[in-house]
Amino acid sequence: MVPFVDALLRQQGLDAEHSLRMAIATSLATILFTSLSSMRAHHRRGGVRWDVAKQLLPGILLGSALGAYWASQLQTRWLLAWFAAFLLFSATQMLIERKPKASRGLPSQGGLTLVGSLIGGLSSVVGAGGAFMTVPFLTWCSLAPAVAIGTSAASGFPIAAAGTLGYIYSGWHHQLPHALGYVYLPALLIIVLASMLTAPRGAALAHQLPTKRLKRYFAASLYLLSLHMLWRTIESFNASIAQ
Repeated sequence: MVPFVDALLRQQGLDAEHSLRMAIATSLATILFTSLSSMRAHHRRGGVRWDVAKQLLPGILLGSALGAYWASQLQTRWLLAWFAAFLLFSATQMLIERKPKASRGLPSQGGLTLVGSLIGGLSSVVGAGGAFMTVPFLTWCSLAPAVAIGTSAASGFPIAAAGTLGYIYSGWHHQLPHALGYVYLPALLIIVLASMLTAPRGAALAHQLPTKRLKRYFAASLYLLSLHMLWRTIESFNASIAQ
């Protein structure tokens, strides 16, 4: 979502300094809506460890807010490089399907706060819901995979809420067109409405189509997107050197 919204904004003449931040902020804002549906579905199936979600919450809120602020202050070329690296990591993780083995129990409240801060901060910087870190961590801590996924879904909403508020605050003084801070409202509305219409069909197809093949195709598309973002990173560094 982020690279496409970024490209859309740049096509409309918005400078690169703001377009990527707006794309990340808008992606986080959409998670406010999609995470609620996912969280309810997992809760109905008893798949959410609410005690663990509550222990992660303080760190998630702090990390997400600080991550949004840090991303708003980071030079655009470094933000591009960070995002390209995240896409490469996500594609590789999906392709090799490496699953951590349960090898320990949950840490103390202090440890979960620290982990929550890291998950919230990284998720806020890349506009993601945090599952790429939360699920492997909770699985490593001996939670059943289905419970780890459900608890991760419950953590997605506070990540999105704190991160979105952070981007709204950080971008408020820029007075960007059709935006609330860094959140681009037209894209938010279209994406949320489209996802509400298509998500049920997507869920049905997920049980009919070959999952491994789909993962390979999606990983390939992420590699292509990462190359695109890497090229933009090189262009940005070259422009800064020329200046």
